Amino acid sequence: MVVNWNRRELLKRALQSLQEQTIAAEIIVVDNGSTDNSPGLAEQFPEVKWILNTRNHGFCAANNQGIQLAAGKFVALLNNDAEAKPEWLEALLACFSHDDTGMAASKILVWEEPSIIDKVGHLIYPDGQNRGRGTGQRDSGQYDREEEVLWPDGCAAMYRKAMLDEIGAFDEDLFAYGDDAELGLRARIAGWHCIYSPQAVVLHHRGSTLGKRSIRRLALIERNRVLLAVRHFPWSLLALNKYYYFLRLFSGAIAASKGEGETALFPGISGKLRLLAGLLRGDLEAILMLPKTLYKRATSKVPKRLSAKEVKALIRSNTISLEELHTKAALR
Repeated sequence: MVVNWNRRELLKRALQSLQEQTIAAEIIVVDNGSTDNSPGLAEQFPEVKWILNTRNHGFCAANNQGIQLAAGKFVALLNNDAEAKPEWLEALLACFSHDDTGMAASKILVWEEPSIIDKVGHLIYPDGQNRGRGTGQRDSGQYDREEEVLWPDGCAAMYRKAMLDEIGAFDEDLFAYGDDAELGLRARIAGWHCIYSPQAVVLHHRGSTLGKRSIRRLALIERNRVLLAVRHFPWSLLALNKYYYFLRLFSGAIAASKGEGETALFPGISGKLRLLAGLLRGDLEAILMLPKTLYKRATSKVPKRLSAKEVKALIRSNTISLEELHTKAALR
């Protein structure tokens, strides 16, 4: 399944890669009101099922539309700016040998430089910020074994439909960014596991959705990391959120002074002010959404098979270091 918004040429390549898979699969495209004639590709891909929205409903809502339409026991997501190797679907499907495996993660490499890792699963920082595991590292075989990871990146992932039926799909209030983390953590708390397959290889054009320097992108990431923590973190960890947040900001400022990290994408005083404005906008939006998020937390019917102590242990064992968060994990 592919969600698309105004990326006709990239979408075409993504669909071509799905046509070349070693196993047959239903292909669904959810177009979020594109104005670049992306739906015109239907003539070139007659086997594809299309859902045509009249406006951009966001990544989460569009994925949920596709999940509802999908007929199989498993649903795979592929970004419109990603291209899957022929064995991708087959390798992901092989991860589900145990009934408690609900998610499968891909080996995502940078399209522009395939020797560099984009993501091989996810890690998280204790304030709710999450980044790809291995991001920015040169691929030298260090992630070439199948293993359990925290959750998959939504760019290229597979989910068991039975798991989604139990815990729900994407939280549409998040719109985009961090949505895969919220779903992944919700699934882990419910007792589901995620397996990473190094054979499930995807090449990803990084930052093409809103752009690496988009302030809106930054605001969504900041807003959604707060909402994730409020909804799912144990209260004892949530109480330390400001401490971890300011520690991360301080570390980011040091990295920026060295020209490193994601803050380097916003050079000069004006750039740093734009970055700060994006963070503040995200925090303000999160504050406005807190009542609804707390209500979701209090009324959730999703089973919680992990105790608060086990959730903290899960986060601790998959914590990304500040160094990796600001340097190796920088989006360049």
